[in-house]
Amino acid sequence: MTKDTASSTASNDQPLSDRVNNRSRRPATKAFREFVASGWDRTPVPAQPMEVAPYALQRREALSRAFPGERLVIPAGGLKVRSNDTDYRFRAHSAFVHMTGLEMDSEPDSVLVFEPTENGHDVTFYFRPRAGADTEEYFSDSRYGEFWVGPREDLETMATKTGIACDSIAVASDAFTKDLGSISVRVVRGADTTIDAQIDQARAQVGADSDVSAAGDDELTQTLSEMRLIKDEFEIGQIRHAVDVTRDGFDHVVQSLPRAIEHERGERVIETAFELAARTDGNGVGYDTIAASGNHACTLHWIKNTGQVRDGDLVLVDAGAEVDTLYTADITRTLPANGTFTEVQAKIYDAVLEACEAAFAKAGEHVQRPVKFSEVHDAAMHVIAHKLEEFGVLPVSAEESLGPEGQQHRRWMVHGTSHHLGLDVHDCAQARAEMYTDAYLEPGMVFTIEPGLYFKDEDLLIPEEFRGIGVRIEDDILVTEDGVENLSANFPRTRAEIEEWIRGARG
Repeated sequence: MTKDTASSTASNDQPLSDRVNNRSRRPATKAFREFVASGWDRTPVPAQPMEVAPYALQRREALSRAFPGERLVIPAGGLKVRSNDTDYRFRAHSAFVHMTGLEMDSEPDSVLVFEPTENGHDVTFYFRPRAGADTEEYFSDSRYGEFWVGPREDLETMATKTGIACDSIAVASDAFTKDLGSISVRVVRGADTTIDAQIDQARAQVGADSDVSAAGDDELTQTLSEMRLIKDEFEIGQIRHAVDVTRDGFDHVVQSLPRAIEHERGERVIETAFELAARTDGNGVGYDTIAASGNHACTLHWIKNTGQVRDGDLVLVDAGAEVDTLYTADITRTLPANGTFTEVQAKIYDAVLEACEAAFAKAGEHVQRPVKFSEVHDAAMHVIAHKLEEFGVLPVSAEESLGPEGQQHRRWMVHGTSHHLGLDVHDCAQARAEMYTDAYLEPGMVFTIEPGLYFKDEDLLIPEEFRGIGVRIEDDILVTEDGVENLSANFPRTRAEIEEWIRGARG
């Protein structure tokens, strides 16, 4: 063995997992360990039940009734590495949030277990409780230690806050894998791959049919998704709050337009202007902000936001603030960068606004007769098709295009007009079609109305003056007993209102 080889072998004796600490030298002496473990005030922080606790209890009771005699496992999910030894900010699985009411970055690597009883279920929340000051975790664990990431709840405090019996995550595996030969277990798959693997192994040991198990898991996920189709009072209040924060963010956006025009990455100026308010007044953004100027507005999910904002461009801003409870808004406004719509921009904008109004009106008809969710989209498309016929770009009549064998108008609006909104920006996504698209509107539903028209620079089938113009208008709608309420009604919508909004921001 050469000297170089020996040196290399010696350096490889340190496990890769430990090498991340080579950048720093943590004391390891007995004196340090004894000293660092002493002299800390560990008095539990007083806790009060969360405002959401009674609502979350009702949700758990409804889920229990849906699956009598079966064990249900709802993981929060785990931390995800962003790069090397740094993690992304944690955001729990929405089903877990809905059932517990926990907020912001609570509680990675935890799990909610429904254990069947004669009268329903006993529910236990398993999480990593606050570590003692005399433990390695307290001062040495950069992922979970209180020195590094802040204090954690103890079992008693968490039980008080949530109204759920609590236990350590260290004993959770036995809780959801025991007795699988005599009891059915369902798990929300994909939230925590470690828990998925543990349950799969336990199922295999008792010879469970994998297809039947997968179908059962899917049904649990579907039910949890469909339970969110009708929002309770707490949820509606939180969405209202998210809309309010989002309005503040859009005010920041309008104020940023002059700087955006001057900056080589004007779209990024707009993006960060919105996110200043979202992060300051809420938990952050509910999804990646779209700040799309000119032709970029015709890319439906443009989130690079690296482009210039030219004087005379329309800027499509699709953004939503996520509040601390993790409910989000979802608003789109299309703004003239210089404060004034051109004649062509105005014509396209007004067409989209008319489609919005038709969709609102259709949704409001539910008071007189049952209205399907899909009818809201159809009402918007009726306007879009006829406007495109009026513009002279449809190869057929509007009525022919609207027929099931046509749909040529969808070239310029390929997305749907509405989606449910809540903990996820596209909420209730695992619901069945008959519970979503084909369902009748009911009080408590919250969804968007967001028609648009997108005329790409590369589109040779439209007049040259249309090219590079994309317009979308999006509002958040609550279905009520009396009709529908536009939760974002205080956002300027008409061309005159928007131009005045921009003038006012410039003083």
